[in-house]
Amino acid sequence: MKRRSLIAVTLLVLGGFLCSCSPTVKVEAPDKPITINLNVKIEHEIKVKVDKELDSILSEDSGLF
Repeated sequence: MKRRSLIAVTLLVLGGFLCSCSPTVKVEAPDKPITINLNVKIEHEIKVKVDKELDSILSEDSGLF
């Protein structure tokens, strides 16, 4: 009987230590505003221009083929 009560007390103490060491997670708003940098190169216009030039060169009216 003594041994069981000693094991129970030991488990309770170890359980208390494990619960007291659990990490705390806090959700807070940032102090500074969030900035998004949108430095993006857009090359689509150049590709469209080249594609249109190739269409005009390779058209049936050009006499290339």
